[in-house]
Amino acid sequence: MRAALPLILLCAVWFGAVPATADERPVTVVELFTSQGCSSCPPADALLGKLGEYEEILPLALHVDYWDYIGWKDTFARAAHTKRQKAYAYSFGTRSIYTPQMVIGGVDQAVGSHAVEVMDVIHRHKAKPQRVAIRTTQATDGVARIRIERMTHRDLPAEMLVQIVRFVPRAKVDISRGENAGLSITSTNVVTDIQGFGVWNGMDAAEFDLPNPIAPEGQAAAIILQAARKGGYPGEILAAIKLD
Repeated sequence: MRAALPLILLCAVWFGAVPATADERPVTVVELFTSQGCSSCPPADALLGKLGEYEEILPLALHVDYWDYIGWKDTFARAAHTKRQKAYAYSFGTRSIYTPQMVIGGVDQAVGSHAVEVMDVIHRHKAKPQRVAIRTTQATDGVARIRIERMTHRDLPAEMLVQIVRFVPRAKVDISRGENAGLSITSTNVVTDIQGFGVWNGMDAAEFDLPNPIAPEGQAAAIILQAARKGGYPGEILAAIKLD
């Protein structure tokens, strides 16, 4: 309880004492690359859980697999998450990857356990003007869709990927071996799949049919619009929306 108190106070200072309600404000995407076998990761996992209480933030936990050989195999680890982290490292101009790492908005990074640094980066992203809007809609045939439109006259990336992210909202795992042996770790928004289903050029407004099903039973989903850099590397996240 004492360990959680500083996080509560810190979030209250940056985002307000009461978590925000859903509205038209832009959503900031925070990706945490983490592992159940990493002794430095539990504080970052806890911070991500706190961020999940704010509607204008989409926290995502991507469990990597390169810690699996040290006594404990992460139950959520995926090679695709390690590949995504390496792609971010390339775009940041470095070859090294580590846990816990938070990538904010696809373009900034911070050590996931350094709460003040993380909050500062998120705060700067929240202050940026909204350039793209994503809204859910529905066709006359009842098919669920999203509508994407630009909100600025400034240039946008030439190619942006429309992606659906599926995740388990909350999961608790008891760790019996490795660096975190004896701990019970609660993870928030554990990513199970990231799937692209459209490309937008930033010009005219466009609509895309949502994949069906949107998410497996017991999971939730969100849509992320992310710039595609040369070579297919992930770039800036221009907009995101949580799906009901």
